[in-house]
Amino acid sequence: MGGTAMTFKRAVAKLRAQDWSAILIELMIVIVGVYIGMWVANRNQESVERQDTIRLLNQLRPEIRYQVEQAALLKRYMDTTGRYAKIAFAGWAGDPKISDNDFVIAAYEASQATGVSTNTTSWSGMFGANQVQNIRDPVLRSRLVRVLSLDAGVLDYRQAQTAYRQHVRETIPAHVQDAIRAKCDDYLAEGTFGIPYLTPTCSLQLPSADAATTAAALRARPSLVQDLNWHRATIAAMLYNFNAYSRTLEALDDAIVRTRDAEPADNASLVANEQERR
Repeated sequence: MGGTAMTFKRAVAKLRAQDWSAILIELMIVIVGVYIGMWVANRNQESVERQDTIRLLNQLRPEIRYQVEQAALLKRYMDTTGRYAKIAFAGWAGDPKISDNDFVIAAYEASQATGVSTNTTSWSGMFGANQVQNIRDPVLRSRLVRVLSLDAGVLDYRQAQTAYRQHVRETIPAHVQDAIRAKCDDYLAEGTFGIPYLTPTCSLQLPSADAATTAAALRARPSLVQDLNWHRATIAAMLYNFNAYSRTLEALDDAIVRTRDAEPADNASLVANEQERR
């Protein structure tokens, strides 16, 4: 019994001898060390994710440039159809300077339409909410959000599939349309894709009988004039939307080049490429 009491007293004495201040300091050092380690790990992870986002934006630049170039080509194409439309209007107005041959060709070529398939939803899938938040630069972030929130429906080239396009091609005989397409259809330059090129003039000479009967059939449907008016208004709206879309993309491209978030080496290369392109 006496031995047990002595052991207990020695244990109590040892505990009393402990330096509790030192123990507390050591405990705080451990806690702070764990906290700092977690903070550093989180910061490193955030940095990796942010750089991944910027790298993804840099990889997006070629697609941005392609879309901007396609918008310019679309305007050129539709300007050409607009010149054909003026000849067609003059043909319906009975202008003696417009031959039946030129009237028929112009009426058909005015119905030509093209466009690019633009789907901003696919870009939204690339940049989730977390990736957008990884962008520190407020200008770049806001311009990216603006692009991702665009309504691709206003850019859909199927808007150009108007009543005029349908009705004028219902009126012009199939073999006449085939002859126009064989000689003066739009085309893509070799090795390219996207918006085609439409020849601004057509040297096709239709058989006189075909030209006369087709021109008469077109003039017998004066409602086609109103259809063409609406068609050109639709084209103008589509081009306006594409122009606004193109400017938004260019603003995003400029922000990517100039952002403070860009990786130094990659950004210097991008700036050099941009200056060379301009």
